[in-house]
Amino acid sequence: MEIGIVGLPNVGKSTMFNAITKAGAECANYPFCTIEPNIGIVPVPDERLDKLAELYHPEKVTHAVVKFVDIAGLVKGASKGEGLGNKFLSHIREVDAIVQVVRCFEDENITHVDGSINPLRDVETINLELIFADMETLDKRLERAVKMARADKKHQVEVDALNRIKEALEAGKLASSVSLNEEEKEALSDLYLLTAKPMMYVGNLSEEQLKDAENDPHFQSLKKYATENHSDAIPLCVKVEEELAALDDTEKAEMLELMGIEEPGLDKLIKASYRLLGLMSFLTAGEPEVRAWTIKIGTKAPQAAGKIHSDIERGFIKAEVISYDTLMECGSLVKAKEKGLVRFEGKDYVMQDGDVVLFRFNV
Repeated sequence: MEIGIVGLPNVGKSTMFNAITKAGAECANYPFCTIEPNIGIVPVPDERLDKLAELYHPEKVTHAVVKFVDIAGLVKGASKGEGLGNKFLSHIREVDAIVQVVRCFEDENITHVDGSINPLRDVETINLELIFADMETLDKRLERAVKMARADKKHQVEVDALNRIKEALEAGKLASSVSLNEEEKEALSDLYLLTAKPMMYVGNLSEEQLKDAENDPHFQSLKKYATENHSDAIPLCVKVEEELAALDDTEKAEMLELMGIEEPGLDKLIKASYRLLGLMSFLTAGEPEVRAWTIKIGTKAPQAAGKIHSDIERGFIKAEVISYDTLMECGSLVKAKEKGLVRFEGKDYVMQDGDVVLFRFNV
């Protein structure tokens, strides 16, 4: 999973990136500090792996990972190359989802490119630049599709879908707001529109605002916008995340408790990213390794096996499955088998989040 972090300059993007990835991306209080995208690989927090490790005592524990890409601050005119915009927009095309970091905090010492705090205006600025960039991509594709449709009517499906998306973009709406059937999705599978990507929002609040985010007018306006657009908005204080990143696990837990925060912003962000992309994890466990594997919700057992190795998918026989919760209640796989709680599932089994699986195969 690859997540692109975008936003206007000086909203806290690179500082947030540093905090959640500890990758040391450069931060500074001036526009375009981030010119090349910074990339950080982050393990997905999953306490189930720690519990399984206590049962199996494996040689290693491997978490699923998320790749975060910190993309330079966009400004008005980025779609036309302003502020090195085109280069940044090309980086966004490669990610699975986009996280917009939106400034909700007041600080006279940190310049805002538009001079005041207004989350909805900032989101609109970013979205319009993405829309303008998509319009250029779409017009080129539409011109080609119309010519192809004249020669072969089967391409009319593509033309009709492109025209519907164009109408939405011209109305200031994102491409993701347009419903497409399976045939249309297939026809446009290589279009890679920026505004067709799943998108979510992080409101960067002050520490005081974070304590009462549900009543903060700046964050609430952002949350309302996200809800109306079938997305999610997460309250987060980048300064707090930066402090947490410097602590060990014990100190981190103490600080969170002291501040009344249930979990770090990174955990919230990753969980929301999984929801946004319709992802979940299944688990494998044994003495060599305890590991989490990320798959799409609705994935069947053979395709899940293919995440481990293509040979396992090709030679799939059955899956030996037990839910994580059931395994923990039993205390061991042996006891679970004695109670008849380990199931044998075939090719049509739809994987569930937290399934602990052993795949049987023959190649």
